[in-house]
Amino acid sequence: MNTFEGTGIRNLKVRSGIYYWRQKIGGVQYSESLQTGERDEALKRMAEKVGAVKSGEILKEKKMTKQQDTSAGWVDFWPQLKVLDCTIRDGGLMNDHRFSDEFVFGIHKALVASGVDYMELGYKADKKLFSPEEYGLWKSCDEDDLNRFFDGVEKGLKFSVMADVGRTNESDIVPREKSLIDLVRVACYIHQIPAALDMVKDAKDKGYETSVNLMAISTVPEFELNKGLEMIGRSETDMVYLVDSFGSLYFEQIGDLLRRYIAAMGEGKQVGIHAHNNQQMAYVNTIFAAIHGATMLDSTIDGLGRGAGNCPTELLLGFLRNPKFKQRPIIEAVEKWTHPLRQTIDWGYSIPYMIAGQMNQHPREAMKLRESADKDQFLRFYDEVTAQ
Repeated sequence: MNTFEGTGIRNLKVRSGIYYWRQKIGGVQYSESLQTGERDEALKRMAEKVGAVKSGEILKEKKMTKQQDTSAGWVDFWPQLKVLDCTIRDGGLMNDHRFSDEFVFGIHKALVASGVDYMELGYKADKKLFSPEEYGLWKSCDEDDLNRFFDGVEKGLKFSVMADVGRTNESDIVPREKSLIDLVRVACYIHQIPAALDMVKDAKDKGYETSVNLMAISTVPEFELNKGLEMIGRSETDMVYLVDSFGSLYFEQIGDLLRRYIAAMGEGKQVGIHAHNNQQMAYVNTIFAAIHGATMLDSTIDGLGRGAGNCPTELLLGFLRNPKFKQRPIIEAVEKWTHPLRQTIDWGYSIPYMIAGQMNQHPREAMKLRESADKDQFLRFYDEVTAQ
């Protein structure tokens, strides 16, 4: 399932209904998604890419002839790369954001000590929609609650929250000078972009850093994505996130999407990556994105996040090589906080999440299975999902 298949045409492959161009030219191997399921359109795009390479419009990678040249790029680091840890926000989706105070303080202490740039506290969800009796305080991140919780505590890094379109009351986002929050990340689906940009403007006018997190990107038709990115690129947002909500994307697809995002944002806007680990690709896709132009990198300690989880912070910091980042506090947090949590919360790679990712589906059904008495009935789940 989801391997490259032949098409009868040289250098044209197909995977999950999407065509890919895979060809070696001048000693350089090219492998790129053509972002279409139409055969004639794929042939046209493949011909354009081949022509661009042969004319020199697409820069060829340098061929490494010495072993030391191959590894030289991993000695240095890129200071522009920022890490946003969303352990509490994404992990809270597995327990209705009901973390103990000690747990949140422990995660905060570890992130500050590790040099991570941002800690995402949770959501700015409307309490009329998400009752405080049913959800922990990190679901709404009420300003009074935050002030009480962090009273006397040195922040040590920037705080962010996520504001979902349709689930956030803009009046709950107070002026920046009255808040502990630094960054408001507006999450939306493709059809919600106009509403998301209104929220961005509101938050920006109040003094916050802002981002647009465009969710479920693996399900968005190409023409809609292009128009949506154009709108975001013209907006006031500081950054836009490529979000692999279903953990279904491979690095070739990440690369193609990232080029589109970067081109649409132009000067002065950052591009970020938020990956899920359904197919064990969260770490790979995150570092691939970092190498190819993304500067905001999401991660979670021990991969704690919805369903299959996210790119592990401890892995990411080790890759980045920046001496400001320290792995030891994160590993200590895994031992003390997240590893014991596995006794009560089930997250991380498993067969049901893999199946959902490969089928490009939301993991809600896989999550229901993993929370049931039949959580290890993998084959039945596979048969049910693939029969749809």
